[in-house]
Amino acid sequence: MSGRVFAVASGKGGVGKTTTAVNVAAVMAEADRSVVLVDADLGMANVDHVVACDESATATLHDVLADDAALTDATAAAPAGFDVIVGGTAITDFGRADPSALPDVAATLRDRYDCVIVDTGGGLSHDTTVPLGLADETVLVSTRQTAALANTAKTRALVERVGGHVAGAVVTRVTDDAGGADAGHGDAAATLQTDILGLIPEDSRVADSERAGTPLVSLAPESPAAQSYRELAYTLLDEPLPVSFRDGDASGDAASGLMAASAPSGAPTDGGSGAGAATGDDQTRDASILWRLTGGLLGSNGKR
Repeated sequence: MSGRVFAVASGKGGVGKTTTAVNVAAVMAEADRSVVLVDADLGMANVDHVVACDESATATLHDVLADDAALTDATAAAPAGFDVIVGGTAITDFGRADPSALPDVAATLRDRYDCVIVDTGGGLSHDTTVPLGLADETVLVSTRQTAALANTAKTRALVERVGGHVAGAVVTRVTDDAGGADAGHGDAAATLQTDILGLIPEDSRVADSERAGTPLVSLAPESPAAQSYRELAYTLLDEPLPVSFRDGDASGDAASGLMAASAPSGAPTDGGSGAGAATGDDQTRDASILWRLTGGLLGSNGKR
């Protein structure tokens, strides 16, 4: 087995990076993949704040990176059918962990799982840089806040500098009105200079899922954000959304209009070549089902 490694990264904390990583892992497991989520935020490990794992782990990733434990000792099961390499939360853990051992960890996990999701630390640091260079693809996560977009653009540049590959970006907490310090969809794509893989609407069920310790896609699978996360994960798997999650009556014009607004300047949106191109059945995953149903105007909790 030679699994794919996806790094989930952002330019700053608080933009939904870990929530994105958790839900992508859950959907990939739902798609019958063996999946492990690695809490590689060595300074502020917090996957356990988003999803409740069992207590089978007797060590942490920090112990593994300090050569004090085996990977199996730091592996726990999450409620949605995927495994988690848990991180340490003590300040002393950070000092012991050696980020240079992460490539060996990733290589071992490639042999054990179909998909390895690495939740990186926010910002720019050595322990953040290492996962970006070893991943097959990096998914950037940002809100539409101008400062968050600018910082995430720096992360994109860093990925390219270390020889990594940016799959595209996910914009979270999207509402139907952009104002103040928030950029519009087109401006967000222009700032990040990469394809927009998904738009995750503001959704109160996200907080509910974190309180419950269950991925949103499992707790509230029909919620707006859950549907968007599901489409994102299948896009990364390069597979069409299962028929049970499609909406055949959705307007193709609405989908095309939404992605045209969010694609980088010059990127193809309804044909042609390139990562942003989509034709036929692929359009079913170009934009959130509920975004298409509302002509791209979906707001918080499915309301305008």
